[in-house]
Amino acid sequence: MPDQVRHDGKQNNQILSSVFSLVKGKRAEEVLVQTITYIVLVPMVYLAFLIFVVGFICRVVKIWRAPKQPTTLQIFPEKRPKWLWALHDSFLLPTVRRHNPVLWFFLMIFHVALLLLIIGHLELFKGFTFFQFWEHEIFLGKGFVGLTLIIALLYLLFRRFASPTRELSIPEDYYLLILIFLTVLFGSQMDWARRWYGYAEMSPGDYQTYLTSLLFFRPELPPAVYQSGHSFMLVLHVFFANLFIMFFPFSKIMHSFFTIPMNKLRRG
Repeated sequence: MPDQVRHDGKQNNQILSSVFSLVKGKRAEEVLVQTITYIVLVPMVYLAFLIFVVGFICRVVKIWRAPKQPTTLQIFPEKRPKWLWALHDSFLLPTVRRHNPVLWFFLMIFHVALLLLIIGHLELFKGFTFFQFWEHEIFLGKGFVGLTLIIALLYLLFRRFASPTRELSIPEDYYLLILIFLTVLFGSQMDWARRWYGYAEMSPGDYQTYLTSLLFFRPELPPAVYQSGHSFMLVLHVFFANLFIMFFPFSKIMHSFFTIPMNKLRRG
């Protein structure tokens, strides 16, 4: 009888030990996930913007110090007002439209959809109501703007696998497009979860709290960030966005900041 009691007691201790180990392991896993979430959503964001600002300044200084062109850069017939035609060339891409209408169509879709998404992100900052002169829900399009941008990105990516674009492409071209695609994909998944799947554990108010706290250097992650089942989408969205922001000043798409002045020079 005593042996049986000792045996049962030993067995119970083993069961309790297993339970404690399981709980401890699960707790350690939760702590690890929360730590990674915080690192991506707070310190990495600040680091990304620091690299962006420093890289942008260095790039501008390098361009400013470059030797002045001894000749004119004008390649188009002069039309006045020059700035108006520079805006026309920058935003409507007439040269691309003449030579490749399909590419022009997807480029226009890409830029319009991207602009709408940027406006949507700006509206996630509390107090930013500039675009609410026409009252609307944050992020126009009910999820279809993100879908449209994804389709445009897939076209721009896959066209680089076909000649003659393939021969003219470099690794940076693929890297940038894949990075933007992943950023948009995971960001759109959060919007689709709320609008299409009825999974609204994270609301625009949670995103507003998070982004506004970052802006005023008082980082705050709402409880939903840790508790929501699709919070990993937010982490992946911000992670790839951080990588893109870090790489931006050192990439060829830095030209977007100089498109209008360059087109002004081409107009004379």
